[in-house]
Amino acid sequence: MEKEHKGKNITWHASRVSVAIREQLLGQRGYVVWLTGLSGSGKSTIACVLEERLVREGHPAYILDGDNVRHGLNRDLGFSAHDRDENIRRVGEVAAMFSQAGVVAIAAFISPYAKGRQEAREAAGEAQFIEIFLDTPLADCEQRDPKGLYKKARAGQISDFTGIDAPYERPQNADLVLHTERFTPPECIDQIMQCLSSRRLLAPRLASKMDLKS
Repeated sequence: MEKEHKGKNITWHASRVSVAIREQLLGQRGYVVWLTGLSGSGKSTIACVLEERLVREGHPAYILDGDNVRHGLNRDLGFSAHDRDENIRRVGEVAAMFSQAGVVAIAAFISPYAKGRQEAREAAGEAQFIEIFLDTPLADCEQRDPKGLYKKARAGQISDFTGIDAPYERPQNADLVLHTERFTPPECIDQIMQCLSSRRLLAPRLASKMDLKS
């Protein structure tokens, strides 16, 4: 599906190196692991442990973290509904580029709106997108409150905070649901690895000799 854009005189320049060649070079398929859930649900922790596990097992991976991208790529965005939408749109496109390069992109974002998550899925492609919902109860997230954000939101110091005075649209068909209040990070990672294995995303695609015509 052709994407809408505001620019004029824009032409898409296709690479002479196919996705298949890139994946053959790295010996793996590229894909996006999208972690969504409330603040404090454990997205960043799970992302870091997953990245380490994948890399240790020979799968190049990289984390796109909600806070980190706002230091650079999305530092011009605030937290209005429009800016949150744009934040996820940009990240979805970047994650798709990583996957097309044969790298595992791990995106850890609250991503509260179903529309934004669906657009990220469409950017990557259905077969290359794994949505993981950290279904951690609000009470547990608020009790953890690692950044003190819930406390500020309750005190009225932060407005439009997801889960308090801004909505979170729960995924209805996530590829995997994790309950981080019940399982340790390593146990959650085991569940993710099983999910990836069932989707045949961990099987290497190495060939004895690269075919540059493929």
